[in-house]
Amino acid sequence: MQIGIAYSEPAQQIWLRIEVPDDATVQSAIEHSGILSKFPVIDLASHSVGIFGKLAELDDTLKPGDRVEIYRPITADPATVPRRRTAAEDDD
Repeated sequence: MQIGIAYSEPAQQIWLRIEVPDDATVQSAIEHSGILSKFPVIDLASHSVGIFGKLAELDDTLKPGDRVEIYRPITADPATVPRRRTAAEDDD
């Protein structure tokens, strides 16, 4: 069956269409895609994954046409958070 794998970094995004066995799991599809060698920073033990924007587990079984997404941790600069809050309050 055919599925998609998506991952995004600030400077680069990738979306792959790959063929996987009918009993493929999220983890086996990610490993089969080769994306882990292209982005060595991806650590499946710490990165969240999802299917079409909904969180998923690595052992979830895929369906034809699913889009597996690998999510990066969101980081915010603590110095900018108060400025964003102040700007949002000024809009009210």
